[in-house]
Amino acid sequence: MGWWQVNADTLAESRFVISPLAEATASLIVLEKGTATHPGERPWVGAHLPAYRERLASDPVTALLVRAALGRRWIADCFTLAPTGEGEPVLAGELARVRERSPEAARKDLTVSLGGPLPASLDRSDLPERAADLLEWVWQETVRPYWPRRRRIMEADVVARTRQLSQGGWAAALADMRPGMRWLGQGRLQINTYNYPPRKIAGAQLLFVPVTPRQGWASWDIPHRYAVIYPCSGVLAEPVPAAVPEALGALLGSARAGVLVLLETPKSTTQLVALTGQGLGSVGRHLKILLDAHLVQRRRAGRSVLYYRTAAGDALLEAQQGG
Repeated sequence: MGWWQVNADTLAESRFVISPLAEATASLIVLEKGTATHPGERPWVGAHLPAYRERLASDPVTALLVRAALGRRWIADCFTLAPTGEGEPVLAGELARVRERSPEAARKDLTVSLGGPLPASLDRSDLPERAADLLEWVWQETVRPYWPRRRRIMEADVVARTRQLSQGGWAAALADMRPGMRWLGQGRLQINTYNYPPRKIAGAQLLFVPVTPRQGWASWDIPHRYAVIYPCSGVLAEPVPAAVPEALGALLGSARAGVLVLLETPKSTTQLVALTGQGLGSVGRHLKILLDAHLVQRRRAGRSVLYYRTAAGDALLEAQQGG
């Protein structure tokens, strides 16, 4: 199996990063496969797949580039550059780094992902530019219109994993991050199930990058940083709000109890308004009372403030459901 050897300092300084480039790459993978990764993604695929296929049909070289880049085991590094870890990534800056990659490095990346020699038509100097142009198109046409909601999903995932980390350590926070990945203990982080020698990354920056499609990969800029790109584990808006236990409704009031039930996963005030149908003022009052009672906590994630149940809130709900 492939695993990274990390030390306490590397773990302590690791952080979560939201990367527009990673989201664009994950979306590109979904479009290239032509199949939604979960039911909620089907409308998005249906809306954008025809334009994507038309885009590649008009540019055979880029179409061949994508097929070479999205290999069976590896994704070409020129499509998956790790974030720099210096502040919040901006797409323009991330794309500039893709364009700055040398043609020689890009061809080497593609040889690894393809698992063999490149077709003669890819022996050219504009591969990094083509990769960046396609990723920019995917972003502008298929990701940017949905970015505010996707960003909220990522922020909620970060808050949830931070909570898992504080309660159960790295084993809890990383257990379901992506298939084949788990915390082995003794400073060992299993990245995948492939039979590769371990990498010692002590002293490097370790980044965790959520994306909303169910895609994932590892990337690095040796020896400076390593990144794990992983699919968000939850959703923010359930199709039907969870039922409120009758006893809990009698105790707190049905509206306030409904807010507490929904906070199994972190949500913003705006999302709670949409899910409950209550007004912003009402939701705000419920949250204040729940906060004062230590049944929920809040945490800032980027530009949002997300609320989630505390252990006391979980225990109260479990007791009412059991009764």
